[in-house]
Amino acid sequence: MSTVQTLDRAGIAERIPHRGSMCLLEKLESWDAQRIHCSTTTHRDAGNPLRTASGLLAPNAIEYAAQAMALHGGLTASAGQAPSAGYLASVRTVRFGVDRLDQVEGAMQVHAHRLSGDERQVLYEFSVQGADGRPLAQGRAVVVLNTPLASMEGTQ
Repeated sequence: MSTVQTLDRAGIAERIPHRGSMCLLEKLESWDAQRIHCSTTTHRDAGNPLRTASGLLAPNAIEYAAQAMALHGGLTASAGQAPSAGYLASVRTVRFGVDRLDQVEGAMQVHAHRLSGDERQVLYEFSVQGADGRPLAQGRAVVVLNTPLASMEGTQ
């Protein structure tokens, strides 16, 4: 397991596939083999790439949580082992406490808890909270690992 305890945005961007403004997390607050806690204020940024004319809508909290899960996977990879490529396969029992994230004051707190998993898929429970602890979003997500996408060559 890595000895990294905290990271800033640049350190996070080195460990997840998202770059530039699409790296939404700004700080790794803490982590262990089962859990990760990150924080960010990028939800308030007018240049947030997920923001629409209606603002940064609550379902985008899932992307914040997915980035925390990706970072967790990278941090828990065995020494010398590259993190597994993965994608969010499903989200379940998602509940939102707000309509828009861009109206939330202070730093959002992004938590993910690995409930189970193997080399093919991982089940996480996640929550995104306001700085005051108010629930903004919560649910469960399945991340599928090491699954190549089907080739489209030769198909018509």
